[in-house]
Amino acid sequence: MKYSYKLSDAIHVLAYVAIIDDQKITSNDIAASIEANASVVRRLMADLKRAGLLISQTGSARPRLAKPADEITVQDVFKAVETNHDLLHVDPRTNMDCPVGANIQQTLDSLYDRIQAAAEAEMAHQTLADVIEGIQTRRAQIS
Repeated sequence: MKYSYKLSDAIHVLAYVAIIDDQKITSNDIAASIEANASVVRRLMADLKRAGLLISQTGSARPRLAKPADEITVQDVFKAVETNHDLLHVDPRTNMDCPVGANIQQTLDSLYDRIQAAAEAEMAHQTLADVIEGIQTRRAQIS
């Protein structure tokens, strides 16, 4: 199973831009922090820009948040970068001649819908400002 790190990396990009404010920031700088390829960072930044969360210009190494960090929710970021907004996925290949296989998909769909709604509600309450505060608190504890 392959996991997507887009949400984590996109939040990382936004937090980096917010914390390293008023400095030259290149996609290579952010990529070094994420330990990813700069082209991955540029794609994430393009998605964030399209979603109205980031302001950047080609040729200018001064990206900035499009709105205050406390107005950017984790849900905003999730919707900006994840093409499939479903957190959980039901295996579509089950044996329809089996009493479990014939009924598990619809049963799990209902359960997963409730889990999705709860997760999205929580993501809507968590902001980039919360993430930044957590980073700064951990940083202060280490120092």
